[in-house]
Amino acid sequence: MKIQNLIQVTPVVLFLFAGHGLVAQDQGFLYGKVTTIDGDSYEGPLRWGKEEAYWTDMFNASKDENENIDYLSREDMRALERYYYENRDRDWEDRLGRWFGGSWGYRYGDRDYVHQFSCQFGEIKSLRLSGRSWVDVELQNGDKFEVKGDGYNDVGTDVKIQDKEIGEVKLKWSRIDKVEFMDTPNKLDRKFGEPLYGTVETYGGSFTGYIQWDHDERVDTDKLDGDTSDGDVSIEFGKIGSIERTGSRSLIVLKSGREMELRGSNDVNPENRGVIVTNDTYGRVDIPWREFKKVTFTKGGEKMKAYKDFRSQKELTGIVKTQDGTTYSGRIIYDLDEAYDYEVLQGKDDDIEYIIPFRNVKRITPRNYDSSKVELRSGDLLTLGDAQDVSDRNTGILVFQGKENPKYLLWDDIDEVTFN
Repeated sequence: MKIQNLIQVTPVVLFLFAGHGLVAQDQGFLYGKVTTIDGDSYEGPLRWGKEEAYWTDMFNASKDENENIDYLSREDMRALERYYYENRDRDWEDRLGRWFGGSWGYRYGDRDYVHQFSCQFGEIKSLRLSGRSWVDVELQNGDKFEVKGDGYNDVGTDVKIQDKEIGEVKLKWSRIDKVEFMDTPNKLDRKFGEPLYGTVETYGGSFTGYIQWDHDERVDTDKLDGDTSDGDVSIEFGKIGSIERTGSRSLIVLKSGREMELRGSNDVNPENRGVIVTNDTYGRVDIPWREFKKVTFTKGGEKMKAYKDFRSQKELTGIVKTQDGTTYSGRIIYDLDEAYDYEVLQGKDDDIEYIIPFRNVKRITPRNYDSSKVELRSGDLLTLGDAQDVSDRNTGILVFQGKENPKYLLWDDIDEVTFN
């Protein structure tokens, strides 16, 4: 059936379908009000630096301290320090020794057990600057705490906003007092572009979802840069049908069918930082260039999460089974760090990294010193390793069977963790 005939037969259905698509995608954009140190305010869609633009994008910073250490008894702390000493990364220690000369020994009490803070932007209610590298965070559930930006570019970056009256404004971090996030309107008059969506083929399988190219470009107005035999080109992603790796170059096929081979830029050669796919099943999948084969862009097929979809933020609860068959149930603090379902589990399958919100995780089973089996609520099974969350670098689990005096379990004591 021709398109024009379909429109004549079912104009109302097509109109509603198109309208629903627009609503779904617009509600996925970051949106809020930015107030400056002079009291001026701007409201509209946000883009964090050159990168984050959606509620599912990650906000990363460093925690100031780990208050969960206070739950450990003196005996627990000794056991943890001894466990860390016995399982420390000797390769890393040897490298440090070679770099700085002599031995790089470990002493009990050297570690502060402070972790990275990561969550999707949709979990956050507001950010208020409390210093050049410090931010007061308030989550949608009312929790408040301070984080710092050491080593993370989400703190200290410029923020762009499509103000609903005056258009795009680029605000320097030093000029910002507070960012207040709020529900995105159903239909935006101004935005940074349409989301990039498609399927990424890797040597281990394929992933479909919303795409970040080179950890950076994620809307159709962003541009792919490269060199041809005739000169430099800069192509809007909205015109690209597919990108395929060919050695140290990339084959670009435009939606028109036109083909060209590009080189000489980190967008199209091995300097590419990787391709991130975001979807409801996994959260985020970070695919390095060496695992990447091809991406094919299509129109969005999965509804983007809106701000309201992040309002339910719950404590982690479940059952922990030990190697001797004993079970403990109650509130869980995983790796002496993650206590809520919005926090993330990180691990790698070969070189592909998964960053999974704990609300997506059903069960974790330590497999050996370097990896664990992870069962998702979708039913998907993964074997993840090479990260603290899923290896013997994990600092253990607290289980609160009552309000106080939690049971502390070392990682090598644990047989299985099942989340409610």
